[in-house]
Amino acid sequence: MAKAKEVTVEQRLRALYDLQLIDSRIDEIRSVRGELPLEVSDLEDEVAGLKTRLEKLEDSLSSIDSEIVAKKNLIEEAKSLIKKYSEQQKNVRNNREFNSLTKEVEYQELEIELADKHIREFKVQIEHKKEVIGKTKEHNKERETHLKHKKSELKAILKETEEEEEALIAKSDDYKKKLEERLVKAYARIRSNVKNGLAIVPIERGASGGSYFTIPPQVQMEIAARKKIITDEHSGRILIDAALADEQKTKMTKFFKKL
Repeated sequence: MAKAKEVTVEQRLRALYDLQLIDSRIDEIRSVRGELPLEVSDLEDEVAGLKTRLEKLEDSLSSIDSEIVAKKNLIEEAKSLIKKYSEQQKNVRNNREFNSLTKEVEYQELEIELADKHIREFKVQIEHKKEVIGKTKEHNKERETHLKHKKSELKAILKETEEEEEALIAKSDDYKKKLEERLVKAYARIRSNVKNGLAIVPIERGASGGSYFTIPPQVQMEIAARKKIITDEHSGRILIDAALADEQKTKMTKFFKKL
């Protein structure tokens, strides 16, 4: 039985850097979308909130209309009673009955006066609510237009990048399956701890990529030898030599162009 070929450190470094280039490309695609998905979601919530507010305002208007109808009915009932009591006053037998009926008439007149006052107040409320409804509808229309524009913008970006992103994610998963679990976990941990997501960086001008800390010449030689995986003591990133990085960049650039 043939012995399985051992994976060298150099092969691991190349695979790790390929994975880094793929994941960085995915990061670039997602940065193009930026805050758009979140912005669209926030706008959807805002529009839904404005619609709910409009519904409540419309319900409130209906409720006030019902109150006005009730007050008008009360006025009509009061007028009927005043007419009734006034007729009864013509047939009273004594002053006590007359005064009692007079009090009833006065009470109903006060009821009419109070109902009229309430109707005027309700009408003021209606005008105010109609003004608020008008402004809310205007604001809602503006937000809906903005949402439509942002959705269209997001859809265009997704259409342009979705297929490439899916292919890259699949390729990233393939690389992770080929690498040892401990390396994948270390790579993921480093990526999560650095702001630009670069876990594997080449040496540039004697320092690790994106860093001002110089790498000692002896360590640079060890990195160039590709015999062991070496991390930057300052950033924790895995270091590779510039030549290896250039080779893998050329290879992966060709791959990206095919997507």
